[in-house]
Amino acid sequence: MNDTRVTPQSSAATTGRHFRYYDLVMAAFVAILLLSNIIGASKPSYVTLPGIGEWSFGAGVLFFPISYIIGDVLTEVYGYARARRVIWTGFAALLFMAFMAWVVVSLPPAKGWPHQGAYEAVFGNSWRIVLASMTAFWVGEFANSYVLARMKVWTQGKALWMRTIGSTFVGQGLDSLIFYPLAFYGLAGWPPEQLMQVVLSQWAIKTAWEALLTPLTYVVVGALKRREGVDIYDDKTDFSPFHTRV
Repeated sequence: MNDTRVTPQSSAATTGRHFRYYDLVMAAFVAILLLSNIIGASKPSYVTLPGIGEWSFGAGVLFFPISYIIGDVLTEVYGYARARRVIWTGFAALLFMAFMAWVVVSLPPAKGWPHQGAYEAVFGNSWRIVLASMTAFWVGEFANSYVLARMKVWTQGKALWMRTIGSTFVGQGLDSLIFYPLAFYGLAGWPPEQLMQVVLSQWAIKTAWEALLTPLTYVVVGALKRREGVDIYDDKTDFSPFHTRV
């Protein structure tokens, strides 16, 4: 049985069709992506675990996984090709954010303005971090969308929970394994053991977030499919990440 009563369609059958909520979902995806990268990506925090002590994790993990949940909704409802467009939109937004931060931080402050140091600390990410963030995002999101789309065809639309958690496990795993070592390995304040703790914590917490919010994902996916009148299967989709055609 499918997850909704909407008649299944191939991605090609919906070419050129306008969807009422697609743009809103895209906007939510890009907003979460930018905010999680601006506010939380560079700060390590910790929790104290009984019998283990302090266990480090990246602060951005509290909100960044929402972008993967939205990515799951995009792929499940609108198909891989439209999710691919959103991923490239997010990538372009990250690139512009990095460029804008570099320009603004590099501008000389007005005489007497006392906050240049704090501004540089908050927004002055090195190009190493920017490169790591964009690479991890690109690889992780496309892996997440690809796995979800393939699993939907394989399972004939059943077991949405398995598809969302499975795709997140792969995508978020690649994201964490790429970003933290590429961004922080060898830097002061990031000893190898702490770096590995953060990588494993990110992977586990992100996947747990997906599992915890599965009921909400079901509600959103079901509502969007009914209101858009569509349930897309990527059985004839070109999965190249470098094509933008729907």
